[in-house]
Amino acid sequence: MSTYVALLNFTQQGLQNIHESPHRAGAFKAAAKKAGCKIQHLLWTLGAHDGVIMFQAKDDVAATGLMMALSALGNVHTSTMRAFDAAEFAAVVEKAPKM
Repeated sequence: MSTYVALLNFTQQGLQNIHESPHRAGAFKAAAKKAGCKIQHLLWTLGAHDGVIMFQAKDDVAATGLMMALSALGNVHTSTMRAFDAAEFAAVVEKAPKM
């Protein structure tokens, strides 16, 4: 499974329904599990972004589908990044061409 980090920002709709956010998070976790994804961390944050999700998915297609489904609800905008642990990154560096 690959790891992903998604940065979240509330939309106007999400802010208008902010009190429902914890409930929506629970529904999202259940939907992710059905989609074969594993939510590792789901956090609300202060600063430039309103939240962070760290999750695992079998591939980019599954990760993209999960984030598209979340965004389609209209409560958040997402920006998703593929993340690598030390061993995965070492393998990437090993395959990188030397210039």
